[in-house]
Amino acid sequence: MKFGQQLRSSLIKDWYYYYISYDDLKNLLKTDYETQPTSDNPNPPRKEWNDDYEKRFWDELEQELDKVFTFQKVKSQEIVRRIKASEKEVNDVIARADAANQQGDHARGDAPSEEDFMLLEEDLSDIIADVHDLAKFTQLNYTGFQKIVKKHDKLVPNKQLKPLLAARLNAKPFFKDNYDAFIVKLSRLYDNVRTRGNPTKGDSSAGGGQQNFVRQTTKYWVHPDNITELKLIVLKHLPVLVFNPNKEFDPKDSAISSIYYDNTDTWELYAGRLKKTEGAEAIRLRWYGGMDTETIFVERKTHREDWTGEKSVKARFALKEKNVNAFMRGDYTVEQAFEKMRRDGKKSEKEIADLEQLAREIQYRVITRKLVPVTRSFYNRTAFQLPGDARVRISLDTELTMTREDNLDGRKRAGDNWRRMDIGIDFPFSQLPPEDVERFPYAVLEVKLQTQAGQQPPEWIRELTASHLVEAVPKFSKFIHGTATLNPSRINLLPFWMPQMDVDIRKPVSHRFGIERPGHSTEVSTSGDMDDDTDDEDDGDDLPTDDNDENYRRLREARDALEQHEHEQRMDYAGANGSGDPNELDEEERMAAQPLDNDYPLYDSDDEEDDLEEAKRIGGWFYRRKLIKRHLEVAGDKIMSALKTAAPMPKPTPMPGREAASVGIPKAAAGGVSEKRFKAPKGKKIHVPVRVEPKVYFAAERTFLSWLEFSIILGSIAATLLNFGDTVSLASAWAFTIVACIALFYSMGLYLWRVDKIRKRRAVTYHDAYGPTVLCLGLLVSVAISFGYRFAKGGEGGLKG
Repeated sequence: MKFGQQLRSSLIKDWYYYYISYDDLKNLLKTDYETQPTSDNPNPPRKEWNDDYEKRFWDELEQELDKVFTFQKVKSQEIVRRIKASEKEVNDVIARADAANQQGDHARGDAPSEEDFMLLEEDLSDIIADVHDLAKFTQLNYTGFQKIVKKHDKLVPNKQLKPLLAARLNAKPFFKDNYDAFIVKLSRLYDNVRTRGNPTKGDSSAGGGQQNFVRQTTKYWVHPDNITELKLIVLKHLPVLVFNPNKEFDPKDSAISSIYYDNTDTWELYAGRLKKTEGAEAIRLRWYGGMDTETIFVERKTHREDWTGEKSVKARFALKEKNVNAFMRGDYTVEQAFEKMRRDGKKSEKEIADLEQLAREIQYRVITRKLVPVTRSFYNRTAFQLPGDARVRISLDTELTMTREDNLDGRKRAGDNWRRMDIGIDFPFSQLPPEDVERFPYAVLEVKLQTQAGQQPPEWIRELTASHLVEAVPKFSKFIHGTATLNPSRINLLPFWMPQMDVDIRKPVSHRFGIERPGHSTEVSTSGDMDDDTDDEDDGDDLPTDDNDENYRRLREARDALEQHEHEQRMDYAGANGSGDPNELDEEERMAAQPLDNDYPLYDSDDEEDDLEEAKRIGGWFYRRKLIKRHLEVAGDKIMSALKTAAPMPKPTPMPGREAASVGIPKAAAGGVSEKRFKAPKGKKIHVPVRVEPKVYFAAERTFLSWLEFSIILGSIAATLLNFGDTVSLASAWAFTIVACIALFYSMGLYLWRVDKIRKRRAVTYHDAYGPTVLCLGLLVSVAISFGYRFAKGGEGGLKG
């Protein structure tokens, strides 16, 4: 969708005149005609751009920026006042309810009614909608200024306005308003109203109370345009988890930093976490808040395969910052670390013993495996959870940034310290060189559930995870992503999500899910793509505010006609698929359901060309053997392709491509859907996670044993036939023996090949399409030989009396 169309379809009617006048600014980029248009020459040449046009455009741009900045500031202050007024009303109603409960039945008349709470809930929902609308207002206008200046700089390359706009935006930063303070206050008020003054209470601590815990976690990416909307949606179902409710909200309270350790020679922890091998560990040091925090949590995450019957677990213990360096070197013993805890007596002896065992194991691994700090991750986390109830926990990590902590390349980043001290939580860490920092473009949403077997998660969570607001990225890891991107010359095995980093994850609205204003159910989320519009495209006329205005009436009719046309196109598309069943798979889904090609590697760049280049560098017989093997495989592929072409097999009828594809699906040149397979950069490999359980090996072994049993039976038949002693029996015995040996050696070779591919986690065709057929034909030939010789001898033979 063009930005002009996106702006008109997303703007709030009551705020229409406060948005950027995008069309007016775009018209100012057009100079006057040299001569008046006539019927013979409707488009005469235009005048060249000069300083007068430049001044006119810049003055108008300044006025638009002032208008947007002023409105955003006024509206933000208005929301603050409304929140304070609602807070007073909520506190008064809850105080009346508490007083009525304490005084008993004779004070029930003063107790607030259900209608009072419903009115408060509607008022808060209206404020939530205002916050959502203001966030969208800010986002749309910021995008509008960026795009109109981009158009100007493209049209007038010798007068670049982008640096000037950046300076003006810094002077009037309407887009930098942080809505987290609003969200925290609204969450507390909404939770009080929703629970009728009885919010859930419990331990909200993010620290010492959570030593060992197990969760089922799914991860998603969230585009920055959708972050505020997603937070506002979640807070209506779960309150924001505030660790210290008695303290005023401070942005640094949501900051979380982690230092990940690894061996910079082998990268064994990185490889283990990427491949999800059984027992793979991640060791990190984490702290909450700023650099002045004294408590550091030493954590170990251990991956467990499902077939083991265990769950992946995270275990941690607290350590004073001043003792971290000594502990990691081994100078500060485990007994010293837990001496105070044992003396205070706040934990049982068994709990302390478990923590001591964990500390010994981590300290031993760090020292013996030569683990050092390699990557730091920083983000601001907004967590949604009922205090003390971990059944449903949602966390959203924004401003995610990874930085290097190693001392490689001859640079002393951290030195002998466990973390570098030239940065803190001052996002976006502009003091660092580009090679030391990776600013992740999306927020990371984690949905953590603890549900019983067979129990479904809440409906609103299922709607959220299926909405246009999120993009599922299973097993995403901040440690893996940061380490891979910050060490491009040392890490050759990349995670599977790396090719998606250049793809825009924004999607059109798939179903009605978003912020709705009470009494106005038609106002839903309007998130969508904002592609660059072409310079010569007219985005249309302004949208008037008066419902009775003739222009507005015509625009509304045009919009209804467009929606009707899109609906008819979807119906035509469904009819072209077959029955027109709305539950039928569309073209994109059918393409995704197709099986992989034979020998399509899970390590996308792990092809023969890379192996051949490596072998060429080694040289000698190793290279010759690889080269011969490569030529034999190419020749075999060509022979098989020729045989398949010559074989009289039925071939599918080619279907012509459709003229139009469904919404959101790209069209190929012939009108079909193009399928893209990502390839890693040269010298790199992309790891796609595949879970291989022991039963897979057992299945391959059972198949081999079945072939072996069949071969033994054939061999026994051949040995029995030898006892008859005549020529017919001898010929039959030879035939059965040959078939038994072929089956035996074929099954053994196939078994070894399968085990090798399973061990390497290759996505090859494990189905044996030809072996059983060849075996049956061989058995048929053996029986035919036996019958043939017998009939040739006239039925004579066998044992002689």
